[in-house]
Amino acid sequence: MKRKASAVWNGSLKEGKGTISTESGLLSDAQYSFGTRFEDGKGTNPEELIAAAHAGCFSMALSGQLTAAGTPPSKVATSATVTLEKLEAGFTVTSVHLDVVASVPGATQESFDTAAANAKKGCPISRLLNAEITMTARLES
Repeated sequence: MKRKASAVWNGSLKEGKGTISTESGLLSDAQYSFGTRFEDGKGTNPEELIAAAHAGCFSMALSGQLTAAGTPPSKVATSATVTLEKLEAGFTVTSVHLDVVASVPGATQESFDTAAANAKKGCPISRLLNAEITMTARLES
């Protein structure tokens, strides 16, 4: 399976601007720029898209883990915070923090924690990233 996205950048780094599009068409010429990436400009940026991808991937992976354990969730809500820092080698994604809240009828805290840890480790986006990945996971009753 292959998924595609594209980006076009016009101009210099600070004054230029670009667009990002996905093969599905969900993102179509979404604007990004130096200001949206490194300041508070309106638009998207690669790190925000990585955060969205990681949150979505992890939520599905956790649902799969919980379902396999016999406790399918009624809801998994995940937010991902990507940290971009300027290091000696240049700007680097240094960490991702996942914050998840799930409603899982019949799950114990122990079984939920195990499923969440397995999902964090096994999600394809987690395996892709070369960054520290931390998590806060809460089971709703």
